[in-house]
Amino acid sequence: MIRDYFHRWEEELAAVSKHDRKVRAFDWGHEWIDGDDSGSRFPDPGSRVAAWVEDVMRDSDAFFTPEPTRYTFTKAPDTVRANGEEGVLTFDSGFTTPHEKNNTVVARYFPANPMRGFRKRAVPRRAVVVLAQWNSDAEGHVGLCRLLSKLGIASLRISLPYHDARMPAELTRADYIVSSNIVRTVQVCRQAVRDVRLALWWLRDQGYERLGLLGTSLGSCLSYLTTCHEPLVKAQALNHVSPYFGDVVWRGLSTEHVREGLDGHVSIDQLRELWRPISPWSFIDRLRDRRTLMVYAKYDLTFPVDLSLKLIEELRRRSIPLEVAVLPCGHYSTGAAPFKYLDGWYLGKFLATRL
Repeated sequence: MIRDYFHRWEEELAAVSKHDRKVRAFDWGHEWIDGDDSGSRFPDPGSRVAAWVEDVMRDSDAFFTPEPTRYTFTKAPDTVRANGEEGVLTFDSGFTTPHEKNNTVVARYFPANPMRGFRKRAVPRRAVVVLAQWNSDAEGHVGLCRLLSKLGIASLRISLPYHDARMPAELTRADYIVSSNIVRTVQVCRQAVRDVRLALWWLRDQGYERLGLLGTSLGSCLSYLTTCHEPLVKAQALNHVSPYFGDVVWRGLSTEHVREGLDGHVSIDQLRELWRPISPWSFIDRLRDRRTLMVYAKYDLTFPVDLSLKLIEELRRRSIPLEVAVLPCGHYSTGAAPFKYLDGWYLGKFLATRL
């Protein structure tokens, strides 16, 4: 009865933005392949993409590593700083896309301002890059940043590719980071990982000694990928998890319109293979020297629970350090009271004690 209640609630919450979701035509995305040629040596378009994926997987470090960039930090007005936000960091993205607006990264900086009881503790300077969920607006997870500040942890709330300030005029949703365009989805997620690494490098250059990540939903997957390729990350708090990018898109409530665009062109097995570069399962062994918290929701229809459990069980089987927390709600309802407070407590406590 409880499960049915939450599932109905999840469907109602998802339906709020149903009319904004567009079914886009399937595309292999060959124009997004690095150094692509005519493709004449491949028997079909899918094999051309599969060969590119194999090349990527042979050296994922190179794939996810950006060139250094220059940063601009703009201090916030006094009225904004009074609410704990120090200013805005901008820099050129670590990956260039055809949309100029998307190629400038925007990150809001919240310095540590610990509560009285935390001021006496001698701890290293700590900071976290915060990645909100898919289609989050510019205010998404700002509350979590302020919570981290009170716990003595600075944060950068980064705007993901094609989100809020980075969204071109042709879009009303961040469709290009998760879509039925196969290669573009991989490349834009790659862009996000590179951008987060550049944000971490800036924090390092500001003197922060211990760095972490906090990600939710899509942000969780991108945080995981970053952790697996960035040695600076000591701990990550992942909110809603799955081993495979493709399975969430194929089965999730929030991505039914994306699945509709994929149907008839690829199978779930193909999709799982083609999206290996952005799937956590591909890089499990890279977590051995990191601290990880995985949070899943018991009645989640967007990140199906069996997928979350599969990833958690595999990490445990391989004896990889892992902490797990369970929310008694669904995916969308995580953002509703009282569940958002419980979630914040799990995430904040983990980062405060593990960084």
